[in-house]
Amino acid sequence: MLETALTQTHIALGAKMVPFAGYNMPVSYQGIKAEHLIVRSGVGVFDVSHMGEFLVEGKNALDLIQFVTTNDASKLTDGKVQYSCLPNGKGGIVDDLLVYKIADEKFMLVVNASNIEKDWSWIGSHNQWGVQLTDLSAETTLLAVQGPAAITALQSLTQINLSKMAYYSFEIGEFAGITNAVVSATGYTGAGGFEIYVPNQHAQTLWNAIFEAGAAHQIAPIGLGARDTLRLEMGYCLYGHDIDDATSPLEAGLGWITKLQKNGDFIDKAYLLAQKAAGITRKLVGFEMMERGIARQHYPICSQDGTVIGEVTSGTESPSTAKLIGMGYVQTPHSAINTQIYIKIREKLVPAIVAKMPFVNPSA
Repeated sequence: MLETALTQTHIALGAKMVPFAGYNMPVSYQGIKAEHLIVRSGVGVFDVSHMGEFLVEGKNALDLIQFVTTNDASKLTDGKVQYSCLPNGKGGIVDDLLVYKIADEKFMLVVNASNIEKDWSWIGSHNQWGVQLTDLSAETTLLAVQGPAAITALQSLTQINLSKMAYYSFEIGEFAGITNAVVSATGYTGAGGFEIYVPNQHAQTLWNAIFEAGAAHQIAPIGLGARDTLRLEMGYCLYGHDIDDATSPLEAGLGWITKLQKNGDFIDKAYLLAQKAAGITRKLVGFEMMERGIARQHYPICSQDGTVIGEVTSGTESPSTAKLIGMGYVQTPHSAINTQIYIKIREKLVPAIVAKMPFVNPSA
């Protein structure tokens, strides 16, 4: 099993370790609920160094990115980040990803850990322009410092003005004495915060500096368990659950990152145009359980008479609200907010209601 540069640090801290995307990763330290609430109200640190990073460089870098992604990367300016996805040529999704524009002929793609090899092969197979691709995944440490106290916890470590950093932007500069660190403000928790990318040799220095600077704010290490509950409260898709090779971005509610009118062709453009014109037959929705019972991935979603109308993709008990929440695909006629649906749990139909996402408003 692979390790991040900080795996032994997590073990020394007493983290519960689990296999994830081929890596030995911390799922929790003091418990998922406690860690979740720390991020919502204070500040916590995730080691997400298992994520993948690809450099895309050269004269036709933008052409390649435009062809393999659904969003319009031509709208990016230097220092901006874009959420996008890779269509698979069959109406599904290879992966969702972030596109960082470093310069006109230099971009960084950040992809999901479980899909690094798959994405690398897919992008490479469409590189008809001979664009230079470099896989930095194995040599890069990525820490996500999330929560409303992140700015004050981190500001002493850098001259970058964190309070002025716009959502979905980044800067390259010195951080904790490490030069050329990439500091971004994207996040996967809805709680605000930053991501810091550095070479692996600086991993421990970065970790120690962040915890020293954040000590006054009770900064804490956070595992992947709370990362999942935090993103689910926000209605953010998780690849392999809410989106995959069998779901289209339009079905997944990702029409906002599917720019069908952008210049030039891109993979699945014709398919997605036709799907939009015809209307989607199923839709990803959020729901709240009306009775006790946690909806697990692949549980059937039914109408009152037991007819299967969809399938659960994610579900949990929200640590912020104590409500039982989930996401899943349902036939479009059953997708309106407040529609009564039923989750089949151990042969019992448990009532639920289609709910508006996000399930929480962290800024409230």
